[in-house]
Amino acid sequence: MLSQRASTVIERLRERVFAPGTQKQLELLFNVRTAAEMVGRSEKAIRDAETDGRLPEPVKDAATNRRHGYTLAEVNRMREVFGTLPHRAPEDPPLVMAVQNFKGGVGKSTLVVHLAQHFALKGYRVCVIDCDSQASTTAVFGLNPDVDVDEEEDTLYPFLQHGGPKTLHYALRATYWPGIALIPANLGLYDAEYEFAARMARDPTFILDRLREGVASIADQFDIILLDPPPALGMLSLSVLRAANALLIPAPPNNIDFASTAHFLKMMESTLAELARHGGAREYSFVKILTSKMNDQKSAHQAIKRMMDAVFPQDMLSASLKDSAEIDNATANLMTVYELTGPATRTETHKRCRAYLDAVGREVELLIRKTWPSHHRQLRKEGLL
Repeated sequence: MLSQRASTVIERLRERVFAPGTQKQLELLFNVRTAAEMVGRSEKAIRDAETDGRLPEPVKDAATNRRHGYTLAEVNRMREVFGTLPHRAPEDPPLVMAVQNFKGGVGKSTLVVHLAQHFALKGYRVCVIDCDSQASTTAVFGLNPDVDVDEEEDTLYPFLQHGGPKTLHYALRATYWPGIALIPANLGLYDAEYEFAARMARDPTFILDRLREGVASIADQFDIILLDPPPALGMLSLSVLRAANALLIPAPPNNIDFASTAHFLKMMESTLAELARHGGAREYSFVKILTSKMNDQKSAHQAIKRMMDAVFPQDMLSASLKDSAEIDNATANLMTVYELTGPATRTETHKRCRAYLDAVGREVELLIRKTWPSHHRQLRKEGLL
């Protein structure tokens, strides 16, 4: 009964946010000035390309003769024409990053969806794999996990079974965000935990390597793959640790969460050693800790943040994910800060929150680009390498 009521609440929320029978859509439009900044070319270059036919003529309002604005897909088309898409070279390794902490409530899924959309706005090809049966990330991308997602056809679950599909292509879904594909999750994915645990003793190599092999089967299509694992040290979380080649650990600056993160790091160290013992050694391009849910007005937060910076001087991101009502309000409407449009985006609260998110995204993006040899020349030119 409780699960049915919970499903009813989710469905009512979805109906309130999205019109019945419709799918979530991206309503972002960019004026020519913003589009030029995103593309890395001048407004004149864009207009010249529209005039000479390299780009289609912009849609204009019949009454005012003003441009409606450019969609993200149209901006990416400009990037393609001008050669400014930031894709990795084919010989560069795809970046597979897990946003991992064994404690819930640290902002893990919030971070995954905002990073994915930040990278998509920059023009990267992104895949988000929801490995968490709670399916928060899936819900924010506009799907009702209990209605729109079948665990036997749409999630990781069939792939993780013995004799399952050979690749993860069956589960990839295009999203309403150009450049972002999703492998969704729902509660049925939790069954994989039981099956993995039962098989671990007799077939540890299959368990440890299966998700890594699945990610490898689709990686050539993407620049960045983001893994959102369960907030617990289970078999799926171990599989995610094995599949990733970079880790981002969100950690709120309060005593309980900081202690939990310290335990997580200690546990992760022993877990990785155990994985290596079973032939699952893994080298990470980077492992970084991000201060999440930071409130600058709280002296306790500031004190613990200083302690985190002192204890992990080389491992902390400079940027912090601030505690913001803007994120909470967007999430309550199954949205992100990047999806908000209209008057809501002109408030100081929104601008501050967007600046925090952009700072986190830029710092992680730089870490990613440093793993791609084809980007090194440009990074040196920019003084970033």
